[in-house]
This record gives sequence, structure tokens and C-alpha cells, in this order.
Amino acid sequence: MGGSRLQVESATIGYDKRIISEQLSVSIPDQSFTVIVGPNACGKSTLLRGLSRLLKPSSGQVLLDGADISSYKTKEVARRVGLLPQTSIAPDGITVADLVARGRYPHQGFLRQWTEDDEHLVARAMRRTSVDDLAGRLVDELSGGQRQRVWVAMALAQHTDILLLDEPTTFLDIAHQIELMELLTDLHSVGHTLVAVLHDLNHAARYGTHLIAMKDGKVVAEGSPEQVVTAELVEEVFGLPCLVVPDPVAGTPQVVPLGRMRGREKPHGHEGHRGV
Repeated sequence: MGGSRLQVESATIGYDKRIISEQLSVSIPDQSFTVIVGPNACGKSTLLRGLSRLLKPSSGQVLLDGADISSYKTKEVARRVGLLPQTSIAPDGITVADLVARGRYPHQGFLRQWTEDDEHLVARAMRRTSVDDLAGRLVDELSGGQRQRVWVAMALAQHTDILLLDEPTTFLDIAHQIELMELLTDLHSVGHTLVAVLHDLNHAARYGTHLIAMKDGKVVAEGSPEQVVTAELVEEVFGLPCLVVPDPVAGTPQVVPLGRMRGREKPHGHEGHRGV
């Protein structure tokens, strides 16, 4: 599993005494857009929390740049790995500019205060996420899509090469989902390693370069979207009969659920709906 800055080796991860994954081994390809998919409660977010050091394995280890991630100081991890958690709550009365600036906190210290470089990185993060025109607005006055872009900007302001995102499109409407996924694609294209937990298989297949499919706390498949998103695997992992066809825009695999329409004949007239 060499050649990866972020790896999980034979890790058992869970909450208190509830084990979610045992002997889990995963390697995140450098400069990939890795997407973790799977049904609810399969261990996706647990894996991401392990990768970010929010959860410490009870056995095994998570490696960051060749060393156990738990051996680093908190600020050192934050200088190397950015995290957008599933739910983010901004302090009351904070402006967009002030929240994004908090992304520079890991780089501050007793001997290093705010610099022009910090100012530049915050401004660049806001431009890249198109929130620079919101700088003076209060975060709690923004729409869901705007707030999510602000949180991404704060993570970008950390200036890390690795960015972890836990269900970043949750609660966003379809237009804002696509907008955010396009932004993440742009970040990947300039060299960031991204790891995202997503529910939408079609988003995962269109935007991801490396997919990890999980079920019952285990990795059941990983590879390119073409290798992972097959009708057989979708039914095995999600219990969803489907067709997988080429996305007419991107050419990537697209999941078309069969649902209860399989074999159903179209109704003719109003037979069976006569009044009593």
C-alpha cells in the first residue's frame, strides 16, 4: 500500500464499545478524488473520521505521511489535512470573512501571528469558492448552498493538500449539489487529494476518480467508477435492482433504478376503478 500519504492499516474503528469496522485496510491514492459510497450505517463516515483523527482505532493504525496519525500534534494534522464535517455550526454573529479566516488557525502560534500570507490565502480561498462578495455578510443569514461554500472556503484556507468531506451535498438542492461538485472537481484538477462521503452514486461516478464501496463495515470493492459501479455490485451493496448505462453527458456509469416498474403493464382505460 505504498505511495499513499493517507492509509488505514488493519484498523478496528468504532464508538465506545460498538465496533463498526474490523481489520479495515484502505489506501487513498495521492491526488485522487476518492469517493466513499455505501448504504446507511455501513461505516462510510466512521472511516472518514478515522482518516481525520476524530476517531482513534482500537487496534491497527491510520498513517499520514508514513507515521501514525495519532503521533502528530493536533495543529500539525490540521496543517496537512483539511476536514469538512457532516454538520458545521458557525458561532453566532460571525461574518463570512472571519469564519474563513479561522482556517488559518493551525498556522498561528506564539511566535507566528497573522501575516500578509494568511490574508492572501484567505482571499484566494474565498475567490475560488465564489464567496468573496459575501465577505461582510453574517454566516447565519446565508442560504444553505452559500453556507456550504463558506465552509469549503474555510477548509481551503487551511492550505492543505488533502481535503476530507463528509456528505458535503446533504441538504443542498440539486443545483447547489452540482455547483459544489464542480468546485471540488476544480480543486482536484489543481492537485488536491479529495476524499468525500457521498450518497448519490451518479455524482460519485461522474466526479470521482477512485471509488470505495462499503457494506457492513467492510470494503467490498474499490477502483475506478467503471470498475465499481456495475449493476451486480449496486444490487449486492444497496439491494437495488438497476441498469447501469453511460451518462449521456460525461460518459461515466449512470445508475437507473428499475424499482417496481419492472414488468408492470401500463393501465388501459379505467378498468378496476369503477365506482361501487
